[in-house]
Amino acid sequence: MTEPKRKDVPGGGLDRLVKARLLVEAALDKKAEDVIALDVRELVSFADTFVIASGNSDRHVRSIVDGIEEALRAHGEKPIGIEGTEEGRWVLIDANDAIVHVFLRDVRAHYDLERLWSDAPKLTFVGAGGAAEATR
Repeated sequence: MTEPKRKDVPGGGLDRLVKARLLVEAALDKKAEDVIALDVRELVSFADTFVIASGNSDRHVRSIVDGIEEALRAHGEKPIGIEGTEEGRWVLIDANDAIVHVFLRDVRAHYDLERLWSDAPKLTFVGAGGAAEATR
C-alpha cells in the first residue's frame, strides 16, 4: 500500500494525520504509556503535531524512541534530530512536521506539556487508514 503524500510539501513526506498515527502506533508497539497526539498547527509554526509518550525506565524510553525511528525510516522518513537518548529521561525526536517527546513518567509529570499545550486539540484515531478526529 502506498502512503498518501503531504499536499503542502512538493514531492514528499507523509500526510500529517498518517504520520501522527504512525508515530502513535510505533510508540504503542513498544508498550509506551499515556500516548497522546496534539494538533498544534494553530499554535506553533514549526510543527503540525506533538506526540507525547511515557516509558517506565531509561531503557524503555530508548526502546520506544528506536521503534519510532524504525517506523519513520520504514516509511521513507528520517528524523531531523534526536536529543536526550544518552540519559533516556526525556527524548525529543524532531520528525520535521511532527515533534515526539518520550519521557520517564516522573519527568513528564514535572514538565506537564499537556497543560502547557492544553489549547491544542487532541487527535483521536478511528479505524484503519489514518482517519482522525480532533477534540479539545
